[in-house]
Amino acid sequence: MPIIPIRLWQGLRLYFAAMKQIWITKPGRPEVLRLQDAPDPILHTGEVRIRVEAAGVNFADIVGRMGVYQDAPDIPYVPGYEVAGVVEAISQGAPDLQEGDKVLALTRFGGYSDVVCVPYKQVFKRLEWMSATDAAALPVNYLTAYMMLVVMGSVRPGDKVLIHSVAGGVGLAALDICKILGAETFGTASPQKHAFLLERGLNHAIDYRNYDYERVVQDLTAGKGVHVVLDPLGGVHWQKNYRLLRPSGRLIHFGLSSLTPQKYRSWWPIVRGLAKLPFYTPTRLMNDNKGILGVNLGHLWEHAEMQRPWLRQIVSWYDEALFRPHVDRTFKFTAAAEAHHYLQDRKNVGKVLLLP
Repeated sequence: MPIIPIRLWQGLRLYFAAMKQIWITKPGRPEVLRLQDAPDPILHTGEVRIRVEAAGVNFADIVGRMGVYQDAPDIPYVPGYEVAGVVEAISQGAPDLQEGDKVLALTRFGGYSDVVCVPYKQVFKRLEWMSATDAAALPVNYLTAYMMLVVMGSVRPGDKVLIHSVAGGVGLAALDICKILGAETFGTASPQKHAFLLERGLNHAIDYRNYDYERVVQDLTAGKGVHVVLDPLGGVHWQKNYRLLRPSGRLIHFGLSSLTPQKYRSWWPIVRGLAKLPFYTPTRLMNDNKGILGVNLGHLWEHAEMQRPWLRQIVSWYDEALFRPHVDRTFKFTAAAEAHHYLQDRKNVGKVLLLP
């Protein structure tokens, strides 16, 4: 077989190139995801083109597929918020990177692709020995957890933190960071996941399916409650979690998963859940000495300078072997629908990834 010079090969590949992308073709169940070909993206000023090795699957992708995510583009579109891969090309105005660099990146949709173009401010060099799967598991989950616990939650050693859905991607990231910070952790999860969570360092595993977690936490804390609650559930849970806060406590919202129990779009659970949302006046918050906070990492896209030091700290902890992200399963692009089913059925313990 003749040897083709690398530059010629790159030129031929670019001329004939077609990337693979997973599209949400219409609102609905996971089967609406379609793998399609498209021309490789064209670089614009200040962007980096990445050959993707792994892409993260997140709950925002699921609610976007269902057609109930207000931040998502109009359907059809390519979902995906995070990738890890290798720099393939760099445009003008993208400093500190070069072809061949191993990186991880945040993407504002479009991450379910084997090639992406991303503003250089959203691209981060990864450690040479960090795997692509570990790298792809970091951006969304660990930045969200870091923002909630360190930046906004001000968690200190000895604080008691309740983590809902602790076996999920954000939940495990929060557990890892709580361990580093020296917090005492309470986590809700289905009972078959408890052994893994306790081995990973969770202090108190709570079976939310068979017990009222509010009563369990009150019993475990002698009625004093916790300092911080991380709530991805919404609905009636906001009221329960607010009651669990001790004075100076912070309730941090980062999702509304309880409002989307089905795998297809249904407005009735959403309307019913929104009708149960509590209303907190400034006077009530002052009198209760409690705080209500909200986190949506996607709304910080224009504030990359804020996220960079957070991710540097996360990578530093990784480098010190203080944690490792737990990748539960990887799925090929051709099995994207199966990946969505797996995540939405709450079978995962940790991160779910797609591999081109």
